[in-house]
Amino acid sequence: MGDVSRYHTLLRDPTRRKIIEILGEQGKIGFKELKQTLGLGVGTVYYHLDMLSEFLTQDRERKYSLNDRGRLLYASLKEGSLPPALQMGEALSHRVGKWLFFSPIFAKTSKTIIFLPIALGILVLGGFGAAIAEVNPMLFFYAPGDALSFQATIALFVSNWIGLFLFSELMIYVFFKRAGGDMQLFCCIGLAALPLAVFPYITLFVPFTLMQYVLFVFQIWTILLLSAAFSFGKGIRLDKSIILSLTVIYLNTMVLLLLGKFS
Repeated sequence: MGDVSRYHTLLRDPTRRKIIEILGEQGKIGFKELKQTLGLGVGTVYYHLDMLSEFLTQDRERKYSLNDRGRLLYASLKEGSLPPALQMGEALSHRVGKWLFFSPIFAKTSKTIIFLPIALGILVLGGFGAAIAEVNPMLFFYAPGDALSFQATIALFVSNWIGLFLFSELMIYVFFKRAGGDMQLFCCIGLAALPLAVFPYITLFVPFTLMQYVLFVFQIWTILLLSAAFSFGKGIRLDKSIILSLTVIYLNTMVLLLLGKFS
């Protein structure tokens, strides 16, 4: 089982180990049944299945089962013969990384009845802050305020992120054929907006000369959170979701350049 040590980070996750155990015990299982057994959202289950793709196979009925490598892995899990690297506790860097991506929070967003109000609250908070700071929100960017009213500024911030949600839904369906989990994705995107929702309040206390650097840090953090949102909301692997996030900020930048907002 020397190959297993290469997946020590992957297999530390208890949900992925649980999936291997379920498939090892039941042989085959459909997506809906697996989702109900795990008690997780559509996107979260897709994400874990994608991460375990090297160990799984699907039949014509699209039921999941373990391939040869998966069965070997299951045998090792059952016998408790995993390499020491898989039995260790989490490294500090791993724990920090989880919270940097809000992973423990995103993992619970399938409970949309709880997280939908939180996501909407974050968007309203961001709009309220932009109105107080007298800046116009432009998704990942801000511009000095103009004639927009207090209410219009709040509406602009909220509509920017709703537009991002709709655009993401379209892109994810076109390129990844992932459907379902819409409300979980919206909750995740709302949580991902937190750094940029907080930023206007910081402008009230940080010197103007430092604001561009603070904004840059918050933009990077938002890209990471948005990538995690795509992963947990629609089950896209993080390496692919980061590309999608970078595409979003690239398009945001190009549109603002064409509109002359950076001149």
